[in-house]
Formats: sequence, structure tokens, C-alpha cells
Amino acid sequence: MMNPKLEVLTPTNCQLIFIDQQPQMAFGVQSMDRQVLKNNTVALAKAAKIFNIPTILTTVETQSFSGHTYPELLDVFPGKDILERTSMNSWDDQKVRDALAANGKKKVIVSGLWTEVCNNSFALCAMLEGGYEIYMVADASGGTTKEAHDFAMQRMIQAGVVPVTWQQVMLEWQRDWAHRETYDAVMAVVREHSGAYGMGVDYAYTMVHKAAPRTTSDHKTLAPVAAK
Repeated sequence: MMNPKLEVLTPTNCQLIFIDQQPQMAFGVQSMDRQVLKNNTVALAKAAKIFNIPTILTTVETQSFSGHTYPELLDVFPGKDILERTSMNSWDDQKVRDALAANGKKKVIVSGLWTEVCNNSFALCAMLEGGYEIYMVADASGGTTKEAHDFAMQRMIQAGVVPVTWQQVMLEWQRDWAHRETYDAVMAVVREHSGAYGMGVDYAYTMVHKAAPRTTSDHKTLAPVAAK
């Protein structure tokens, strides 16, 4: 039987869950810069919206401890239901298990806080009890120390979790720059969230393809550039 992990991620074979991307949880993150963490999380959400990926948002103890989901993340999914829980392990909540099952995709991409607690426990239980394949977005997740994040990632990898990054996931969904229906939207995410890569795309557009310099509100359709 073919190893399902050899299949690349596509817009039709996976779903996405954001676990506890809330301010109080982010306050505790020490494994990476928090602004970079938010940037990567929002970029992943925008990519998921471009490709119509079934997406779940979960929160824990919003009123008593963690605060509300980042407004930038909510802006990507206006009006979307948020699954509130008390358990540190999202898998323990029946609403979450039902939402995963309703999406009907065995490949589950995970972005959450904290890596060593909520992400780790969800991943292990979802694999063991639900038969899901877990793809952990390492740079859109954070732990209370670098060691906590790194060793949690190692533990999950040893158990069969696939480590990925947000940009890797988005470009795997895009796959071919000839897919024009998503090209411009993907390039917009790259230019806003991908740092040096996005700067390079801006440079190529203006200096090589002679496009007019843009403002952040300019969404003109531009010719494709080499975007590897």
C-alpha cells in the first residue's frame, strides 16, 4: 500500500485547523518572534482562503484567560464559527472531532499554540484515535521556550507527524504557476508576508517587467515572474 505521506498537499486532499491563536497564548511564546508568528499564521489563513481549504478555528478559555482570536485572523474568515473549549487537547472536544469528520479530509494541517501542549496532544490523539495524518506548521506555531517547541516537534515527528512551513504549504497548493485562477492571489500573499521573497517579486515586477510601482491597495494583474 502506498505511503499516504508521499502524496503532496493539494486543495482537495486536506483540511486546516488553527488551535488557540489567541493573545494570552502568544504572550507565552518564546520560541520565535511573536510578530513573525502572527505574520505566518495570518499568511497561512489567507492561503487557505485562496484555495478554499476547509478550516477550523478553535479557542480555549477565551473569557477567563486567553482572550479573543487575533483580529487579523478573524478578518480572513468573517462570520466563521469558533469552537470554544476548556480542554488543552482539542481532540477531547466533541465539536472539534465532529468538525474534522464533517470536512472529510484525513490530512490535517495544524497551526497552534503552544507546540508542546495543545499541538502535541491534539496531533498524537488525532493520529491514534482518529486515523488522521498530521502536518504541523512549525513556523505558524510556538512554544514557551525554543527547547519546548523543538523537542515537541521532534516527539511528534518520531510519532509520524509531518513538519512543514506555511509558505511550503501554500506553494504546494499552488504547484504550478500556470494555475492562473490562484496565481495573483498567491503573489499578493507572497508580497505582503514572505519577506525577502516578496521583496524580490516586487523588484522583478518593477525593474524587470517595468510595472508601475504599487501601493499596498494596488492589485493590478501583472505578468508572471519566476517565483521559485
